[in-house]
Amino acid sequence: MISKPRFPDGSPAPRWLQKIQYAQNSIAYMDAAQRYGDIFNAPVIGDRDVVLFISNPQALQHIFANDTKQFIAPPNQHVQPLAGDYSLFTLSGSRHRRERRLLMPPFHGERMQTYGQLICERVDKSMRKLSIGTRFSARELAQEISLEVILKVVFGIHQEDRFNHLKSLLVHFTDSLQSPFIGGLLLFPSLQKDWGTRSPWGYLRSLQRQIGELVYAEIRVKRSYLEENRRNHNQMLGSDILSLMISARDETGQPMTDIELHDELITLSIAGQDTTASAIAWALYAIHRHPQVGEKLEEELNRLGSPDPTSIVQLPYLTAVCHESLRLFPVAVLTNPREVNEPVELMGYNLEPGIRLYGCIYLTHQRPDIYLEPKLFKPERFLERQFSRYEFLPFGGGVRRCIGEALALFKMKLVLATMLSRYRLALADREPEYPVRRGVSFAPARGVQMILEEKL
Repeated sequence: MISKPRFPDGSPAPRWLQKIQYAQNSIAYMDAAQRYGDIFNAPVIGDRDVVLFISNPQALQHIFANDTKQFIAPPNQHVQPLAGDYSLFTLSGSRHRRERRLLMPPFHGERMQTYGQLICERVDKSMRKLSIGTRFSARELAQEISLEVILKVVFGIHQEDRFNHLKSLLVHFTDSLQSPFIGGLLLFPSLQKDWGTRSPWGYLRSLQRQIGELVYAEIRVKRSYLEENRRNHNQMLGSDILSLMISARDETGQPMTDIELHDELITLSIAGQDTTASAIAWALYAIHRHPQVGEKLEEELNRLGSPDPTSIVQLPYLTAVCHESLRLFPVAVLTNPREVNEPVELMGYNLEPGIRLYGCIYLTHQRPDIYLEPKLFKPERFLERQFSRYEFLPFGGGVRRCIGEALALFKMKLVLATMLSRYRLALADREPEYPVRRGVSFAPARGVQMILEEKL
């Protein structure tokens, strides 16, 4: 009787070399690894000899549908240095479920609609700073818009000096992650040494401490404000997410602690603005590289006249454009990790407990059996058929699916719609963009250089 192999093949290169290859060019590494099939060994994260990347939708469905049974969702140690010990990224088990329940309400339903007008106003504010013929980075512009929306929606900060101070520090923090000397260290925990602010990791830690002081100060201010309202029998809550988080209670009646609030606010501030900014920049790049897409999108927007945000986000072609951009240029190339919890057979392999698995978002989105001509930007594919959550998964899957997905898509659609309907933009040159690592996400290397033109 022939026994089944213990785990799949992968590159024969030593682990240290594969980690360097993955850190330098993750996309090229994954493209090359396709030769090993829908599941392959990629020991590039952590210090394990077996780390499996999976791009088969049926296998992904098996994994995500069996979260907490055959597979568990361990803390994402890759992200822990950025988000902290009490972030959704780094919690597991019952603590993760509790935190997720507490955070869910602000990201759904009527709460979302209150953010729409603010998003459109922030786009106009940023665009008015530009003059005709100005060359600018679409990613930097989108980052400014996204960050200002996050600071208003999440923190509810209205004092200009506090707003600008926190905004400046967060920009420096997220921008530093694009440096291979800082962002690349996330793949090499043993090299994460704080040797003072002149050292790469020391510089990052210094920024984190400064940001942390401001975030804790905002928590104290908001707690004091809500407590004063309670004493005055004022039941009105602020519409910002921090107010809702402070007021939330779990099933035992316990609120979130300051450190829990801090780590979730850091997570929302980093993940919420940096990834969305990259997604918006990629979409602008794709739309303007394909004029017929831009024309069709403009026609759809013009037919609405002067619509409200709710109508905009329901537009089918705009939605298709956003989805196709997220498919072709995912800002996260891997899902959060899973770990084999009990012996299981997956795709013909007998996997033992302890083996780490990652859904490979990038390679799943590149499958020609799902997406005909996968390298082409074709929004129509999302109008022609419905893709399952295991075929299209830009926000991950299972219990670790991104909690901010609805807000991210809401913001992406409104920013694009406002820009394209009110302003005329063009690519500054025809040089192709390519993705580069920006901490744990991927952004356009050149930032998508654009020019503001006279609107006819």
